[in-house]
Amino acid sequence: MARLVPETDAGEPVLTGTTALTRAAYGVSVTETTHPQHGDGTRSPEYRLFRNALRGLRQDLFHDPFAYRPLPPRRTDGPFVRRLPGRLRQAGQHLPHAVVGATALLALAVGSVSGGLPGGDVPALLSGLLCAVPVLATLVRPIGAFWLSLVVTPLVAIINGAGSDWPWMPGAFVCHLAVLIVVALRSRPRTAAWMWALTCVYGFLSDVALGGSYYYTNSGPMMVTSAFALLVVCLWQVRHAAQEKVTAQQTVTAHERSRRTLLEERTNIARELHDVVAHHMSVVAIQAEAAPYRVENPPPELERAFTTIRENAVAALTELRRVLGVVRAEDYEAPDAPQPTLADLDALLDNVRDAGLSVEKAVTGAVRELPPGVELSAYRIVQEALSNSLRHAPGATARVEVSYVLGGLGLRIVNGPMPEPSWVKSSPGAGHGITGMRERVSMLNGEMTAGPTDDGGYEVAVFLPVTVPKEGDA
Repeated sequence: MARLVPETDAGEPVLTGTTALTRAAYGVSVTETTHPQHGDGTRSPEYRLFRNALRGLRQDLFHDPFAYRPLPPRRTDGPFVRRLPGRLRQAGQHLPHAVVGATALLALAVGSVSGGLPGGDVPALLSGLLCAVPVLATLVRPIGAFWLSLVVTPLVAIINGAGSDWPWMPGAFVCHLAVLIVVALRSRPRTAAWMWALTCVYGFLSDVALGGSYYYTNSGPMMVTSAFALLVVCLWQVRHAAQEKVTAQQTVTAHERSRRTLLEERTNIARELHDVVAHHMSVVAIQAEAAPYRVENPPPELERAFTTIRENAVAALTELRRVLGVVRAEDYEAPDAPQPTLADLDALLDNVRDAGLSVEKAVTGAVRELPPGVELSAYRIVQEALSNSLRHAPGATARVEVSYVLGGLGLRIVNGPMPEPSWVKSSPGAGHGITGMRERVSMLNGEMTAGPTDDGGYEVAVFLPVTVPKEGDA
């Protein structure tokens, strides 16, 4: 604690237990007096635990207890409800409400006929209504329904003055037990524990202070029955929460796996295009350097033009290697052979036939040389589609159609159904091949469709646009 006091005597002794620091420039003495602190850091763990428990009790049962919280409809995608027909599935949304309503009717009936009053009397009917109201209140105000059930319990006992059960008459017993279960289902385990503790306190006080002439108390059966019921509810809630976390984690994992697959495929495409473009840029640079020597006495303008072409090609090649070189892994080795094109398609089909897939090829249109990126992507798409046929439909037949059209290149790879019976079982995949094909098609602004056929096979159709250079374009 800091205290500022006027400086009256520089030679005044300092009090014991204080630290005095005289500042002549300000003409005051700053005196610091130490006092023991009583913050949270010095409290015992038991005190902090007790304080946190009281805070939890206040938050769960005392903070706005009559807040409006209507019971939401049941989901229709559950394992049981989704098997029902249309109308029953829609009605299944309100199954929890119907169960609560049926329980309220049960509490009404038990509260009306099980007391010491005739079932047709007005007090008996009033007793049944008092038992049913808290159960119905759980549909809209669950915490308030718990407090209402505690208030209703002694009222029902007073109305049934000649009853033999204390402190819970049969109707109040059914009412309070149902309220505990419903509220526990609509809240968290901590709230269920507090409700059970308050129920125990109420039962103890009723037996000690208000038991009177009652020779039988059912506080023990209420405590045991409610404890088992709430324990089952809490275990179900914990298991349900764990399942939701696992489902959410699986969804995130699947999304990350799909995203990682997409990035890996883009990396592979970038590597392949890097090799293709780097090869052609190197050829341009070499040809530009050798071109002046092919002409006798070339004019200086021509030499400067070829020099500029070579410098630009080398600069572009350097930038290309600098930018796209980051996609290479440390253990990546550039292929010695050139990247495959559609001219190598026959060798691919022979390799697939050796693996056991009967495949035929059909080419339509005028065969011509296409841009290297289109040739490479077309080859990879056919390769991946045939690999999927081998994996998912072993023993089936396949057909590869290559169509050279004016605006681009069309591909169609279709396989028939797997023969029955088959000695070789299909191996399920994660769909990464389709992702890679779509990425290649998207890179070239093409179109792709993939899906099962009517006869049980599978078809992949792709169109890769190719811009036709106009005459006179540089």
